[in-house]
Amino acid sequence: MNGEQSNMNKQNGGNLKRQLSPMHVWAIAFGCVIGWGSFINPGKKFLPTSGVAGTAIAMILGALVMVIIAFSYAYMVPKYPKAGGEFTFTKMCFGKNLAFICGWFLVVAYLTNVPMNSTAIGLIVDGLDGSADILKFGFHYSIAGFDIYLGEILLASFILILFGYLNIIGVKKAGFVQTVLSILLIVCVFTLFIAALFSAKAKNINMQPVWGFDKRAAMEAGAKTADIGQYAHTGSSGVLGAILATFAIAPWAYVGFDAIPQAAEEFNFSFKKVSFIMVIAIAFGCFVYVSNNTVAAAALENWPERVMAGEWVVLIAAEELLGTFGKVLIGVGVSCAVLSGIMGFYLASSRLMYSMSRDGYLPEWFGRVDAKYGTPKNAMIFCVLVSLSGPILGREALGWFVDMSAIGASIGYFFTSASTLVAAKHDGDGTKFLKVMAIIGIIFSVIFMILQLIPIPGLSGVHFGKESYIMLIIWVIIGLIFYAIQHKFFSSAD
Repeated sequence: MNGEQSNMNKQNGGNLKRQLSPMHVWAIAFGCVIGWGSFINPGKKFLPTSGVAGTAIAMILGALVMVIIAFSYAYMVPKYPKAGGEFTFTKMCFGKNLAFICGWFLVVAYLTNVPMNSTAIGLIVDGLDGSADILKFGFHYSIAGFDIYLGEILLASFILILFGYLNIIGVKKAGFVQTVLSILLIVCVFTLFIAALFSAKAKNINMQPVWGFDKRAAMEAGAKTADIGQYAHTGSSGVLGAILATFAIAPWAYVGFDAIPQAAEEFNFSFKKVSFIMVIAIAFGCFVYVSNNTVAAAALENWPERVMAGEWVVLIAAEELLGTFGKVLIGVGVSCAVLSGIMGFYLASSRLMYSMSRDGYLPEWFGRVDAKYGTPKNAMIFCVLVSLSGPILGREALGWFVDMSAIGASIGYFFTSASTLVAAKHDGDGTKFLKVMAIIGIIFSVIFMILQLIPIPGLSGVHFGKESYIMLIIWVIIGLIFYAIQHKFFSSAD
């Protein structure tokens, strides 16, 4: 084990305050897991890429893998109950250099989800205001074929700044807001699920093609729903590719349950509850993903055409099932998902950067704690500034952010599982079951990284796109700059 000790005197303002209840922590985790993607991706990615069956299988398998990895978190958090989570685990078990790699990629896993959620704010308004287009005013420009308007930028930026401020003035206030948003989100999704379950408009036949279809080829051919079967994913390679395409981004889909350790210093309850809270957050997240995707297909007879037209199929399905009330329901649900995602990932990102700075891995400025509110104010300000890139880049950047978050989360899961094996061996307190779970966690973390980074023949739509590779390179370069700035710390003896 590494003998490095955290320098608790570098906080410049005091300690973080213990203000978070179990409900607050569950809401933070669940709010991070469920963001815009559970409402937007059914039409944008899940249904065309994996269909109803492929998405359900991928999400359930992904949830099971996350539960396996959660055992390692439950073991490590009581051992190192400090802000930083995976970064802290890696630091204590593997030393400075690997800890920096883990921490830096975790920052991108968490932080990219904030601008990602902010870009969905304009979509919510567009979907609810019909043809009014109330945000489409002022100057505008295009990125990747998508028009971005001043009105959308102003609204999204206002919300990013507001929620950043809420995180600064007190984690307890933020925890309360997060709890309200998460409960409202669950109520909205469950109501839509029940409506689809008992409605005659939701038919099994609408779910074809159950494994998705080649969206690009179908669009080029001008295909309609009646002949979409010609482009359906079939055969063993087609079905496997459909499942893996969504399974590969499971680390992104469920990233957030691991935000719990980031706030470990602010728990006002026993660490024994951590594993239960994590599993519940993952289970609720899995339900939301599968439910929204299935309901969208079941309620719309021509969902392939609507997907190819770029329509918001979950919103249309809700309106089909429940009329205006369904539209309002989705508006409230996705608003809660977006806002809780922003709130939760702000908290996780700022606590991680605070912890890295406090221990010397990032400049001292990031580690300063507000004397009045006991929150990492400067780290939070940095997170807000970076997040403001989301409204500027627009909605077409969503896929790039998803890829970046997925690779960052996969690296965090790998180091947590590996640290569990090292700590269990060193302390002699790990059960055989825990060690097996940690090994499985390592294996799946590597599988996720391979699927994300390496093109595999016969499996299309699984690995990164060109823009995601570019963003990854840029993030590595920025990390190397920070590493160079702190070179004295990294070159010193542990």
